[in-house]
Amino acid sequence: MTTNPELTQKPLVLQFRETRSRTLQLVKNLEKDDFVVQTAYFMSPPKWHVGHVSWIYEAIMSKLDKNYKFYSNEFSEYLNSYYQQFGTPHDKGLRGVVSRPTVDEIFAYFNTINQRVEKFINSHELTAEENKLLTIGFHHECQHQELMVYDFQHLLAEAYKPVIQNKIKSTSEVERKSVLVNGGVYTMGYNGKKYCYDIELPEHKVYLNDYKIDVFPVTNGQYLEFMEDGGYGTYKYWLSDGWEKVKKNKWDSPMYWEKIEDAWHIRDFAGIRKINPKEPVKHVSYYEAEAYCKWAGKRLPTEAEWEKAACWSDTMQEKTIFPWGNSLPTEKNCNLLESYQWGCTEIGTYPEGASPSGCQQMIGDVWEWTSSEYTGYPGFKSGFDEYNDKWFTNQKVLRGG
Repeated sequence: MTTNPELTQKPLVLQFRETRSRTLQLVKNLEKDDFVVQTAYFMSPPKWHVGHVSWIYEAIMSKLDKNYKFYSNEFSEYLNSYYQQFGTPHDKGLRGVVSRPTVDEIFAYFNTINQRVEKFINSHELTAEENKLLTIGFHHECQHQELMVYDFQHLLAEAYKPVIQNKIKSTSEVERKSVLVNGGVYTMGYNGKKYCYDIELPEHKVYLNDYKIDVFPVTNGQYLEFMEDGGYGTYKYWLSDGWEKVKKNKWDSPMYWEKIEDAWHIRDFAGIRKINPKEPVKHVSYYEAEAYCKWAGKRLPTEAEWEKAACWSDTMQEKTIFPWGNSLPTEKNCNLLESYQWGCTEIGTYPEGASPSGCQQMIGDVWEWTSSEYTGYPGFKSGFDEYNDKWFTNQKVLRGG
């Protein structure tokens, strides 16, 4: 799940302002017509995102102040995503058919909520519970900033023009290899003192056998070999329901890939360009990732295996918050939104971000599939009703994005 670790190092009001500013930066270059379009039932109009990340602060404020009055009942019904405790939400698949509230009204609402939240933060010394819930709001907004980027690509692709866009980094050829990670009892979960999601807690012990894991994410070039070897046409590589989706939806490549004059291209924020074989493959479903692994004679790691490879040091006999240590991410060790590259970097670009096991690019670039079911750790306690625990069914865990 998306968080901005730098947020927790700053005063609360600055965290709030920076988070809200980034939302506005993401939508700054959209045309007004863009704000109302919903391209698929699983996407949302930009207008809705801008409103929803504001509404969630109202939901939080209502928990902190029993006398809090929502801005508008009509706004709440439309902008509530799935929280039954606040009434029946508007149908997700129909967010794009509603013309009211207007785009201008949504931005007026956005500004009003800014004023309300800042007034609350500055009015008194916040309790630990108030601080925690508001911080959840900040990180929730970071999640939706990522969702907006997904939606912009689905809606506009290369027509979306970021306010800041740096050239995607490249590097020299690197050796693709696997490393051995020693098994044994591993203590999984977050052990720091800063903010984390409830699904990262509590720490608990798991037993792992020795295993090997690839140093780098699977690349476009590797995935293309799977495709050219008939991967999408060979049922034996696929789970049953995955194979049904391949046939029903006529899958033959990752999302946003196009074949132009017998060469595969990708349509993304950098334009329509030939597939770079050294970039991590992206926009593949769990079924596609699992099928590729079966074709390659490998398997997806479990969540515990992924985490140990990402942050455990056999030498120090301890784990770190990030693969490279406990220091905050920088442009030297990973590719996050703040690097403004708007695409994946070639494998081997961030050797300074290597984990103690030797794995690279485990934070940033792409989310990585695991074989584990998305559910609570033993002893899980919900940190906010209906936020994470209501999704503990029929989902797989992604890590590292």
